[in-house]
Amino acid sequence: MRIDEFLSKNGYSKCTVEHGIYVKGTSHNRLCIVCLYVDDLLITGSSKDEVKKLTSLLSSEFDMTNLGGLKYFLGLEFTKTSSGMLIHQRKYASDILKRFNMMDCNPANTPMETASNLNADDEGKSVNSTHYKQMVGSLRYACNSRPDICHSVGIVSRFMQSPKLSHMQAVKRILRYLQGTIDYGVLYTKTDENQKKLVDYCDSDWSGDKVERRSTMGYIFTLFNFPISWSSKKQSVVALSTCEAEYISAWNAVCQGIWLLALLQEMKIDIEQVVELMVDNKSAINLAKNPIAHGRSKHIETKFHFLRDQVTKGKIKMTYCNTEKQMADVLTKPLKIDRFKDLRRMMNVQSLETLN
Repeated sequence: MRIDEFLSKNGYSKCTVEHGIYVKGTSHNRLCIVCLYVDDLLITGSSKDEVKKLTSLLSSEFDMTNLGGLKYFLGLEFTKTSSGMLIHQRKYASDILKRFNMMDCNPANTPMETASNLNADDEGKSVNSTHYKQMVGSLRYACNSRPDICHSVGIVSRFMQSPKLSHMQAVKRILRYLQGTIDYGVLYTKTDENQKKLVDYCDSDWSGDKVERRSTMGYIFTLFNFPISWSSKKQSVVALSTCEAEYISAWNAVCQGIWLLALLQEMKIDIEQVVELMVDNKSAINLAKNPIAHGRSKHIETKFHFLRDQVTKGKIKMTYCNTEKQMADVLTKPLKIDRFKDLRRMMNVQSLETLN
């Protein structure tokens, strides 16, 4: 019998939006959640008795090893500190640096230079594409606990087909930053349970890609004021204005927000069923609230108006956010040192060394 069949037989329901998660019970009565990835299991819940019961049942049916409290799962490390739980990838980051001979490099303050303007660089010196892809691929997995490097890793990922020396230097800059922040991760502490709201900070630059003139959009979702999901990617179309670029960015965030709401609901997490979008562009907010397709929005693809539909239905609440408090800014463009560190602190990315 397979593990998923065994869990279903014992009363666990598979989440319809995320098939690797199984849930039994309610948020207030013997809740137990199982995260399954191939043959690795993560079991948690509100009832220690239910967790022990499931562990015992699994041990009697399968040849398995109970590793005790959560410390390591799929490359992520979980370290309890006096301030809370820090999710980091110190060992993985160390392995990356050793693999690419960057362990003794000089650390950098930011993952990308402020004036960086990477392009195809057709006349530049070519580098080993396989080696380049290995470096970028390794860095992409490090983004699972490091939202502060998502933008820079996304930028260098665009040149994997024909990497040049300038692109390799940008990748090494990220590794130098990683070397100086090797024990950094996202800190989760005890918080006010009354703050049961899913909040998203979404942002976009405008025509940041000088090759295709496309914009870079990013979002970071917080629950109980702590980041739980983040992304930085290039838009699929060319935006004709900052308003349109921000509008498309908000659409991208809404798609993720609707999925997160459905997942949290199936996991019996009691939160408000409205996603609050923090946007620093008033024109984009007005465009989402206005049901009339006027001249400024006639050319926008129909799929992006899914945002307007969700706002009209009341599932999405768009709120103006001052640019200084826009956390997603770090996911769309290279920033100066002070601004970068402020946003890193706002995302609760902290050093394990300072917490111990």
